[in-house]
Amino acid sequence: MHLSHEPNEFGDAIGLVVSDFTKPDVPSESTVLEGRYCFLEALDADKHASDLWDAYSLDVDGRLWTYMPQGPFTDAAHYRSWVEGAHHKADPFFYAIIDRESNKAVGVASFLRIDPTAGSIEVGWITFSPLIQQRPIATEAMYLMMKHAFDMGYRRYEWKCNSLNQPSINAAMRLGMTFEGLFRQATTVKGRNRDTAWFAILDRDWPVAQSAFEQWLEPSNFDASGQQNLSLSTLTASIVTDRWPTLTVGK
Repeated sequence: MHLSHEPNEFGDAIGLVVSDFTKPDVPSESTVLEGRYCFLEALDADKHASDLWDAYSLDVDGRLWTYMPQGPFTDAAHYRSWVEGAHHKADPFFYAIIDRESNKAVGVASFLRIDPTAGSIEVGWITFSPLIQQRPIATEAMYLMMKHAFDMGYRRYEWKCNSLNQPSINAAMRLGMTFEGLFRQATTVKGRNRDTAWFAILDRDWPVAQSAFEQWLEPSNFDASGQQNLSLSTLTASIVTDRWPTLTVGK
């Protein structure tokens, strides 16, 4: 159990001293995040928009965009316009996820709400194309971003999602995130209310999470048909101190 406070001279509970924190850098376009199955580089319309459009077009029914503030897109020009508005920004800072096998962009994700002073950073705008959904490459992309954030010196790594987006909630906990609360009527998306579920993982839990990711991503963890031998949820279970409650939101 981690202590969260100590008493002052009056006996009032105050936060623990943070003595070893150095303000981290912000993500840089020059840094490429290298993995076994993929690498992540700064999103650029000229380099990535066409490949991404091809990959997202495999989502023929448009379900990919249900919980996203952007999309669905009518054609390649429409999608490229969105990329042009999103790339090369400081916050959100977007990455293209590049499949090493095809050397093509197959998804995007970003850092956002980047607060070096607080040592807090969020991952979001995660949009995996059908080419990488539920494949090791998608998990590796999330590992590479989390590792980069903690390597830079961030203390807190956040994940927020629509409280009705059960796949995103499941993904957060699978990746080692702890549920921290529900922000009711946090915003509106596409003209509808959004209650936002908050998750986070802290730097003190990163060593366990890193070991879990690396063990899960090892080729030996998968059989000849690509099925996992040990689940990532099992490996990260010890650091997920609070889970999404079994309730029906809004009922």
